[in-house]
Amino acid sequence: MFQKSLRVERVSLSLLSMPLNKYAPQVANHRRTQVAILEGAKTLIATVGLKKMSMIEIADLSQVSRATLYNHYRDKDSVLRALCESEAERFVNLARNSSSAIEALEKISVEISQDKALENMRKTDPDTLTLFLTAQEDRLWKAVSAAISLVVSNPVVSELTVRWLIGQALHPLTPMQSRQQAEAIINCANL
Repeated sequence: MFQKSLRVERVSLSLLSMPLNKYAPQVANHRRTQVAILEGAKTLIATVGLKKMSMIEIADLSQVSRATLYNHYRDKDSVLRALCESEAERFVNLARNSSSAIEALEKISVEISQDKALENMRKTDPDTLTLFLTAQEDRLWKAVSAAISLVVSNPVVSELTVRWLIGQALHPLTPMQSRQQAEAIINCANL
């Protein structure tokens, strides 16, 4: 037992002796490239739509080579998956940085309702958008539900909140409606 823990300790110490920032430049460059690709994809969805968007257009708009794009993502579906994960992470961060549960829901609601990519998908790719929004068994939706449950502690109201937010992708709200409905949801949760 002691020998095993000593070996783990040696490995840990050898890791500590390595320079901490050895790979930092590559990681930062990789992250910048990913962000550029995802922003390019979102812009294309907002302008030409999902069906008309191609990997070549994503590479061109992102200002990366096609080889770089394919090194990061194997096809358009994997780019879209990464974009959805990135957007979900952005919404979680919005909630974390909010001062109250009402503010968190309001911010997320406004972001979803005013998103240009979702707006264009409602017009040009409604079937794809609907299919995506109904994939409740997907791990991404489970992660979103878990994040919402941190904002709204009541499990029933949490599920209602997720469905409310999903509905806004198809039927956006005004900022005033977002505020009023966020208040109503949180007030219900606190009953």
